[in-house]
Amino acid sequence: METASTAPDPATIRRAPKVVLHDHLDGGLRPATIIELADLHGYDGLPTTDVDELAAWFVSGADRRDLGLYLETFAHTVGVMQHVDACHRVAAECAADLADDGVVYAEVRYAPSLLTQEGLALEQVIEAVQAGFAEGSAGTGLTVGTLLTAMRTDTDSLQIAEAAVRYRDHGVVGFDIAGREAGYPPTMHLEAFQYLQRENFHFTIHAGEAFGPASIWEAIQFCGAERLGHGVRIVDDITTDADGTHRLGRLAAFVRDRRIPLELCPTSNVHTGAAASIADHPIGALRALGFRVTVNTDNRLMSGVSMSSEFKALRDAFGWGLGDFRWLTINGMKSAFAPFDERLALIEDVIKPGYAELAGTAV
Repeated sequence: METASTAPDPATIRRAPKVVLHDHLDGGLRPATIIELADLHGYDGLPTTDVDELAAWFVSGADRRDLGLYLETFAHTVGVMQHVDACHRVAAECAADLADDGVVYAEVRYAPSLLTQEGLALEQVIEAVQAGFAEGSAGTGLTVGTLLTAMRTDTDSLQIAEAAVRYRDHGVVGFDIAGREAGYPPTMHLEAFQYLQRENFHFTIHAGEAFGPASIWEAIQFCGAERLGHGVRIVDDITTDADGTHRLGRLAAFVRDRRIPLELCPTSNVHTGAAASIADHPIGALRALGFRVTVNTDNRLMSGVSMSSEFKALRDAFGWGLGDFRWLTINGMKSAFAPFDERLALIEDVIKPGYAELAGTAV
């Protein structure tokens, strides 16, 4: 644990190399961009056209301790992303913002079908987003991999999975399903996951965010998820004795033993009701128990966060410092869907040297 005199300050945290595996494109728009795109394309549904008021509205709208209510705010971000230029701009700004925050590797996900409501084809959306990522990351040192997401409430998951595989050599590195968990189990999309397995293609599944171990169990044991999107409710399969001894249930033990990464998003988990506060978030216990823990933003706009702010919140709640953030960042890179040689190069040539340099300036 860091002392008050050695805890990294905000500038040091911002400079630290970071890896984010769970960041939603349509959850990370700049408020000013939303207003400008709404004006440009005639979207009149915004609650306000004041930048600061809109930013505050998204955070207050998301911070309602309920996943379903949290998701309602996306109607506006999706609403202004129905055109090629908007998809390109949002992706470019996303990459630029992540790079400016010290992120060296990012996997950004979005549901392309949500951006076809006004006539765009899937291919137009995907290609515009990829071009935007390339533009925004150029010259920054940031590598962006894309995850195409299907909505678990829809029936087009196989079509989205097939699109992901078609673009596997053009920056798409994985697949995901997202949306309301309750009533929409992962097995509803089993055909898509079986197709991806046959194609040797990576996928993660949102599970254990608003629903408990049953959702995690289905995602892993029926669908073959390589990572768990959130997975925070794995703690429901862990009991604590009166003397503080933790006992893992069979599912929790399996997740830990298999080193299945947990894409934890601390602030978002508080906003959706999975944890009462950052200090109460189980990330500390899960790390101590040896789970493959990663830290992520989820939705930078809705939760008003960045990777740097998440690190600062963990510093304040648990006393974590550069050594802890180095461990979390390496965990993230080990768990990424990038090829092994690329992961290893980023760990050895970027992440480890970056933290070594900071270690001499953090005190």
